[in-house]
Amino acid sequence: MKKEQIAAQLYTLREFTKTAEDLDLTLQRVAEIGYTAVQVSAIGPIDPREVKASADRHGLSICATHVPYARLLGDLDAVIAEHKLWNCRYVGLGMIPRHYAEAGREGYEAFIREMSEPARKLRDAGLQFVYHNHKLEFEKYGGRTAMDLLLAETDPMDFHFELDTYWAQAGGADPAAWIRKLDGRMKVVHLKDMAIYEDEQHFAELGEGNMNWDAILDACRAVGMEWYIVEQDVCRRDPFESLAVSWKYLAARADR
Repeated sequence: MKKEQIAAQLYTLREFTKTAEDLDLTLQRVAEIGYTAVQVSAIGPIDPREVKASADRHGLSICATHVPYARLLGDLDAVIAEHKLWNCRYVGLGMIPRHYAEAGREGYEAFIREMSEPARKLRDAGLQFVYHNHKLEFEKYGGRTAMDLLLAETDPMDFHFELDTYWAQAGGADPAAWIRKLDGRMKVVHLKDMAIYEDEQHFAELGEGNMNWDAILDACRAVGMEWYIVEQDVCRRDPFESLAVSWKYLAARADR
């Protein structure tokens, strides 16, 4: 892992990216922390050209995104054009639509069928679809988790993953083992820690919680991870400070 491979997920800063002006200031602050890449997610209705200009102005590349499911189905040409503009290969889906998850195995199978064409079209355009998990994908159906279904029943060329380490842990899975299991189908990973405060589970800055980062980062290196994306859904301190704490922790482990 090199420092240049560490990115900040803008979802962490979603309260500070609602306008073009706010986004520009936020990207400046992210770059000042030390990040050289971001994942675009949960920003306001900002012209993609303005997003690109701000990223360029602050020396940041856009390594991945999260795109609403409706856009993947009904606005795919524009999605492709945006990613080409941003020189961003990885097109992410942050979560399976809730109605599919609530339908259990049949819902996941319907999602797989529906997502197959957009995922193929993205690959034909030189991009790569990546699926971001939460803990619900580790519920079992007939002895197999939904993650196992997604892995086994999707096209390995078209359907890749963006494992979220916190949510895998929350689902009772071993994040490091899953990273290795997804070898060949995952080049971007979401890193966030899990801590216990007052007997409750909380999101935490990297190194501030209890997750096994030696094993997780070793697994990432073993599969040739391209992007190590820092995300924190909820911060107990200022979110810019949280991103700085996580940056310092990861940067100290880079190039080792």
